Order: sequence, then structure tokens, then C-alpha cells
Amino acid sequence: MIPINYTKDKLFDLLNSVLEEHKAEYLAYLKDLIACDTRVVGHGIEGGYEKNGQEYLEKLLLSLGAQVTKEFISEEAIQKSIQEHQEGNPGHNYMNGDRYNLIAKFRSAVSGRSLMFDGHIDTMPFGDISQWKYDPLDMRLENGNLYGRGVSDMKSGLMASIMAVKLLKDAGIELPVNITILSVIDEEGGGNGTLAAMLNGHRADAAVLCEPTDHSINIAHMGFIFFQIDVEGKSLHSGKKWEGINAIEKAYILISSLHDLEHQWLMRYKHPFLPSPTLNVGVIEGGTAGSTVPDKCTFKICVHYLPGLMSYSQVVKEISDAIYLRSDGDEWLKIHRPKISIYQSGGAFEQDATESIVECASIAMKSVFGQAPLTGNPSGNDARLLKNIGNMPTIVAGPGTLDQCHTINEHIAADDYYKFILIYSMLILQWYTINHTKHKEINK
Repeated sequence: MIPINYTKDKLFDLLNSVLEEHKAEYLAYLKDLIACDTRVVGHGIEGGYEKNGQEYLEKLLLSLGAQVTKEFISEEAIQKSIQEHQEGNPGHNYMNGDRYNLIAKFRSAVSGRSLMFDGHIDTMPFGDISQWKYDPLDMRLENGNLYGRGVSDMKSGLMASIMAVKLLKDAGIELPVNITILSVIDEEGGGNGTLAAMLNGHRADAAVLCEPTDHSINIAHMGFIFFQIDVEGKSLHSGKKWEGINAIEKAYILISSLHDLEHQWLMRYKHPFLPSPTLNVGVIEGGTAGSTVPDKCTFKICVHYLPGLMSYSQVVKEISDAIYLRSDGDEWLKIHRPKISIYQSGGAFEQDATESIVECASIAMKSVFGQAPLTGNPSGNDARLLKNIGNMPTIVAGPGTLDQCHTINEHIAADDYYKFILIYSMLILQWYTINHTKHKEINK
């Protein structure tokens, strides 16, 4: 157990000393995990190779004394979640059970309090491998940086959470709280792995998502909704264009109305940690030849919206209203209504900064970095699932930087990996201390 005569500073010094002794060992575990090819294929729709990493982690976690279970994802559960929570990405290939979550539980003999760490094992594809300085599966250290696919997004965060438990063991400190570590699949496909874990009822008193956060604690991220709009026209030879209806031009009219809506949002909504809501036209498809008036046009947009200030249903209504209102002012579109569909979405996330987990993480991070700024993320991640479906107080904090995610020559500072092992171990101790102290105060 935590030595009674040890202050927070002494605990930090002890853990830091043990970390220094075991750096080579802890780095070797990360190198082994990077060597496991865990790429998703087609954002998970076509499958993924996560099993390679899960098999490695299962052996490691068992050797550290965890109870480890495999959990599989069903299309039925995803479809049900879409209906109930507007969360889930349908039609993914789970390769006959070769893609599965790992749930690792470390039991404490000291306290019934619990903490969950969540990290995804899947990575994005390599891209143009000829542009990599090194083999992306052969992690290299150069000028203080670690290079390899997934080292920032987010195998270093996942491994750091496991090594934090090992660091406590190596320091002779008994685990003061129950720890659950989720190694989930299919995050790069939208988050079905963490979603499945939440639907299966895995819970703790608080959760930490180990995504890279640039030395900060992320307590908010934007929600996102992907829309597809199908526009109908009337085709004929462009020599008689006036007798046809150009679907691309009609689509442009609708896109213009959506930009007007985006400008309204920019004026209306402000958030302390996040940018204003955005609407991006990412795909437009239509036409077959320059000499033909196109009779079909499809465009796809992604809306990022703010937590608290906006909601899924509100965004859907405002997008639909903008499109249909503009259609009412057009002789053709008024009769030939555009078709609006949603093909992916994820809720927004926001954590009250006064929650104990934020306080504990701040104390732990300040002990290592000297500061712990609270930030938000303009894109989405699995924190929304831990908080909104799991109903757990949740923070995002991990080694690496967002700008290294999905990049060629992906890398992090090696020191980041080591420091987050220390931060997570201090967080575990702080989580026990703060809750133990509050419990004693309540029972005075």
C-alpha cells in the first residue's frame, strides 16, 4: 500500500526513480506493440488487423496479473445504438471474430474505488510508405523522437496506461483502486469499439481517454454529423441547356444556403474551449460529360457542433430547414425535393471542470509538466461515448500531439511517453487519495 509517511513529493520521487531504472524495459514494450500491424481497412468497413496487437497485449496484461476478456461486436448492437443513441457506424466487417475488444481488470485489495483507461489499438494505414524515413512498424528513436505508425495515435497512450500499473508494482506500491484498461478496436472507423464496451456495461467511477493532448487536459470536443444530399435534375445535350435542369447548379444553390446557416452559427455560438461550429462541403459528385446537362448531383457535408449549446436534433433540423426553405424558393426544387440522409454521427462531449477526475489529473500533470491547461478538441473522439453513454466523469489526456495523427513519419517525443507513464501512475494514487479523504470527511 502507499507508505503512510510518504508525501506526494516523496511518492513522485520514488516513482520517478523507478521509472528511470525501467525506461529501457518500458520502451521495449511500446516498440513491440508498434511492430504489431493493427491497421484498419477502409475505416473499418472492410475490416482491420487489430488482432495482431490484441494478442500481444493479452499476454502482457495476463503477465501483469490482470483478468482479461475478449468481447466481440455485433451489427445488431450497433444498429440498436444508432436508434437509441444516434451513435454507431453500421456495416463494418469484423472478420468473423478476428476483430475484438480486450477488457483488462486489475483488482485492488485496498479500495473499492475504480478508474478506467481507454485506448484504441487500431491505426490508420501507412499512406505512401516510400515517404517514411523508417519502416512504420519498426519504431526508431531519433533526436529524442519516436517514429512509427500509431506511436502518437495512440499506442503510446494505451501502453503508458498499462505501464503505469506496472510502474506502481515495480515501485512496491499496492494498487489502491480497481483499474480497468480497455484496448478497443475500430476507433478509426468512428468508435464502435468503445461504443460496444459501453453497451456491454463496463463502468468505473471515472474514465481517462489516452488520446494525445499536447500536454493538456481535454474536457470538451465537438459533435459531428455527416450528411448526404441528393439533388435531381433533368438531363439532355448542353446545346439545349435551357430545356434541362442542371443538378450541379441546383446543388450549388443549396450549398450557398448552408453557408449562410454556418455564418449564422458563427455569430450565435461561442465556447470557452472550442471554435465556433463549422460546416464543410467535403464531396461533390455529378455529371458525366461537359456536353451533358447533369441530372444528378450528390454532395456530402460534415457539421461540427458545440456541446451544451447545440444538439444533434437541432443541427439536423436546422440543416433540413435551410435546404427545404431554399428549395421552396426554386420552381424545380420545390417539386423535386432534395433527399437528405445521415450516414455517420457522433455526439459532442463536455466535462464539468469541477469534477474530481479533472482535479486529480491536474495535480498529476502539474507534478510532471508544471502546468495542466484545460483545452477542447475541434474534432471528436471516444470521450463522448464514455461520458454520454457510460455516464462516467471523463477526461482526455495522453502523450503526443494531434498534428501527428494520421501523418507520414508519425512521431512523438520519447520523453512524452515516459512522462505520461508517471502522470497516469500519479493520477491513480491521487484518485485514491482524494476519494479516500472525501470519504473520511463525509463519515466524520
